[in-house]
Amino acid sequence: MSFQKAPAGTRGGRGMPSNPLTRGIMRLMTSWHRRSGDKFQGMDLLYLTTVGAKTGQKRQSAVARFPDGEDAWLVVASAGGSAHHPAWYHNIAAHPDQVWIEFGGRPLQVTPDQLGGDARTQAWQRITQLQPRYAGYERKTDRPIPVIRLARAG
Repeated sequence: MSFQKAPAGTRGGRGMPSNPLTRGIMRLMTSWHRRSGDKFQGMDLLYLTTVGAKTGQKRQSAVARFPDGEDAWLVVASAGGSAHHPAWYHNIAAHPDQVWIEFGGRPLQVTPDQLGGDARTQAWQRITQLQPRYAGYERKTDRPIPVIRLARAG
């Protein structure tokens, strides 16, 4: 299985730093999101578990999910319009065979597929219609913002 990483950009918003304080805040927020029905600012969330590209340790991130057929979801590696991809994107690229999601208390192993061409264009249009903030992220950066389809493995 291969996963072609998109290039980073040269301009964009500031990404959130990763340090013990921000990781602790993210754990608290994830706990809150789980209790509130896996939602945040009107978006449906999933909890993405990847294996660290550098550390080999499992990492979990809460990301917005967009349905894409039966047992498939789209996620966007926007990092809020940062010039750099989120860490989870690098982790998927390094270990595409070790990706899991969870929402509604339902854990699943998934297979990631980075969309390109017309498939990405159509998915991006659906995503920005549902959540216009993503169009704003695209305007902040010069990097291509990856759209990943996560389909139930097996």
